[in-house]
Amino acid sequence: MVLRQGDDLFAQLAGLAEAEAIPAASLTGFGFAGQVTFGFFDFATSQYRPRGWQDVEIASLTGSLAWRDGQPALHAHGVAADAEFRCFGGHLLGLVVGRGSLELTITLLPSWLERAVEPSIGAQVLQLGTQPG
Repeated sequence: MVLRQGDDLFAQLAGLAEAEAIPAASLTGFGFAGQVTFGFFDFATSQYRPRGWQDVEIASLTGSLAWRDGQPALHAHGVAADAEFRCFGGHLLGLVVGRGSLELTITLLPSWLERAVEPSIGAQVLQLGTQPG
């Protein structure tokens, strides 16, 4: 999949998952981000601490696409670099493609995968061996 300037990664992947009835997938990618927000999970609050950047290069993006409550659920992490070659990254909370493109390789998985809150940690965790709702 190739996304262009202004495309929202989360919206585009959700649309693809729904249109193609993808049971689950893994993905990798790289390219340009006009806006990217990473988060660091705070286990004390069960919340992500977000931080955003603009006009960076996504050096690496990896993740999985599953389902949660009947909706596509992307879980991705990435590394971005600025013009000074400083790198930063973490859990991907949002990404809008910048000038250029974002290239994704999506590998379909045959089994349906769901995400659910793991009570002991208060975070979404991939559940193996689930069936579509």
